[in-house]
Amino acid sequence: MPESAEAVRQALAQPGQEPFGSRLAAAMAARGPLCVGIDPHPGLLADWGLNDDAAGLESFSLTVVEAVASLAAAVKPQVALYERHGSAGMAVLERTLAAASDAGVLSIADAKRGDIGSTMAAYADAWLRDGSALAADSVTLSPYLGFESLRPALDLAAESGRGVFVLALTSNPEGKSVQHVGGPESVARRIAEAAGAENRRYPAALRTGGLGSVGLVVGATIGGALVDLGLDLDAVHGPILAPGLGAQGATPADLRATFGAAYPAVLATSSRGILAAGPTIAGLRSATESTRDGLLDA
Repeated sequence: MPESAEAVRQALAQPGQEPFGSRLAAAMAARGPLCVGIDPHPGLLADWGLNDDAAGLESFSLTVVEAVASLAAAVKPQVALYERHGSAGMAVLERTLAAASDAGVLSIADAKRGDIGSTMAAYADAWLRDGSALAADSVTLSPYLGFESLRPALDLAAESGRGVFVLALTSNPEGKSVQHVGGPESVARRIAEAAGAENRRYPAALRTGGLGSVGLVVGATIGGALVDLGLDLDAVHGPILAPGLGAQGATPADLRATFGAAYPAVLATSSRGILAAGPTIAGLRSATESTRDGLLDA
């Protein structure tokens, strides 16, 4: 455990000093395995008494960061909900990421980017390059043009001390039509194995039982799919971002049962379940603490 709250803040707010996986492992040990999604849906903005515009977006986002920064291992802004406001929305996202960095909480830009060649390199430059206004501590990626198409982001993340979360096994019904194909040699299994191979570039972390910086996105509500497809997430040696806790139906006990031996690497995400407790700082903090404590008890 870090010696003080300030020590935690300093340790987490310096991309490039340590690999993302090491910083995330420290954050999870210090604050618990919770990621709070920042999802400014129009309905939530209305519930908070905010307008569905850039000003409402900024008030919502900065309030969440202020409330949860000292309680959660990470925050995860949903990029699409900023993009829908055009350039003004993306400017709010830049300020939200900067606020998270200033507050010493890790950020995951939920952008789900994926492309090839120079286009993928440009996405990597936007989300992972030191000095970029959109640079987050990590970004979600889609590997469905081939895992190796993500190479520019994988390499730049390693160089800059940042991380990536690669979509592997999502809980939406449509995902099965791609991710489950192949049975014992499923697409999802190949993605997981590729991520595990990539994490070998972080030997110092792995020698101490830590985490590599290439994580996977695996839905919290996938049930027995890991067993059905023969996925060994423990062998990935990277963080598992598990959306679906709370409003989407997954409980801490469900996560423990679903992920088994890989549970210590699981960063569970709750968005609406916590955000519904706003707009007050006290309400958001109480919901965050309750959710985090449930995960620790599991």
